[in-house]
Amino acid sequence: MVLLVILGIILLLVIWGVSLYNRLIRLRNTREQSFADVDVQLKQRHDMIPQLVDTVKGYMQHERGVLTEITEARSNAMRAGTIEEKISAEQRLSTALDGLRIAVEAYPDLKASQNFLDLQNEISDVENKIAAARRFFNSTTKELNTAVEIFPSNIIAGFFNFKREVMFDLGEQRATVEEPPKIQF
Repeated sequence: MVLLVILGIILLLVIWGVSLYNRLIRLRNTREQSFADVDVQLKQRHDMIPQLVDTVKGYMQHERGVLTEITEARSNAMRAGTIEEKISAEQRLSTALDGLRIAVEAYPDLKASQNFLDLQNEISDVENKIAAARRFFNSTTKELNTAVEIFPSNIIAGFFNFKREVMFDLGEQRATVEEPPKIQF
């Protein structure tokens, strides 16, 4: 009788451990899938950047540094392999695109160009989709990180080498985004 109770407890512990492990696997897979959704949007942005650069080139003859920075940042973003490398490269690309937006302000003819306005609208749409996909990715990452860190799943996570994962944050852009907009009349 005692042997059956001990075997029952062991069986319950094994089932519990398998359940926790399977939950961690589901969370990791959901995180990876959510990054794949981000990646699709990033690819669409990468495809638009050469069109934007070509459109701007004719107007901004002496702003080559800005265009070179965008081109290099895009290349680095497309070569990035891991999620962490992609996050870092995309932060650099976003910063470079912000530099372009600032430089464009000095060119009223460019701002009035229909081709440029269309591209700007498309890129703005893609940026909004990236932001939504990034929020979902960060949500799934938070859920995985919580499961990896809380007791008792942290025991299983440590045993099977699950670790805390990085979020896709804005990096250096955070200060700009958190700054209230300036309204001028």
